[in-house]
Amino acid sequence: MTANDFRRLALGLPEAVESEHMGHPDFRVAGKIFATLAYSGPGYGMVKLTPLEQDKFVKNAPDVFTPAPGSWGRNGATHVHLRKASRTIVKPALEAAWKNTAPRKLTQKFED
Repeated sequence: MTANDFRRLALGLPEAVESEHMGHPDFRVAGKIFATLAYSGPGYGMVKLTPLEQDKFVKNAPDVFTPAPGSWGRNGATHVHLRKASRTIVKPALEAAWKNTAPRKLTQKFED
């Protein structure tokens, strides 16, 4: 997966927009970040999961997903190693991050 593949998946979610935070691209819904690119370095993305979701994704694809260091990681921030990732692995993680961040009314529309 490339950074542009990650970008297309993130921007394919309802009302997702690309912005910038601390010199790297991020993806937001309702003004809140749900994913980033290159935060931990080139070739990486990040998704904001719950700790339980993070555990599931890391266990299912440890080559692709790793917790971010420190308290960010303990709270669910999860690195995505793009070169080892595929669309079918990353899309559910981006959707979960988006659902965790989007307003409830928007997530209800998405689920319907």
